[in-house]
Amino acid sequence: QVQLVESGGGLVQPGGSLRLSCSASGSIFRVNAMGWYRQAPGKERELVAAITSGDTTNYGDSVKGRFTISRGNAKNTVFLQMNSLKSEDTAVYYCNANIWGTYGTMDYWGKGTLVTVSS
Repeated sequence: QVQLVESGGGLVQPGGSLRLSCSASGSIFRVNAMGWYRQAPGKERELVAAITSGDTTNYGDSVKGRFTISRGNAKNTVFLQMNSLKSEDTAVYYCNANIWGTYGTMDYWGKGTLVTVSS
């Protein structure tokens, strides 16, 4: 079994910052790409940021210059530093990871963490 556990969501004022964390655990041989997606009420899930095992990054257009994705030294943890937050960043943020485990290489998802940007 592989699990992704997110943390760090919460309520923040516009212009503020939050840092999300996600850790992968379980029967893992290798963690490949990891990323963050978000889904706001009434909208489709969208890519926020992704990072490969070689630390190449990719960002959604709406967060470029404000958000930074990074990985921990053990490569099974991913972080999302969110600065200059806007009300439109309010959403449930999901961690995603492509993992080679006991059952082969698969995409896994966390349960999500709510980020609310409001005054």
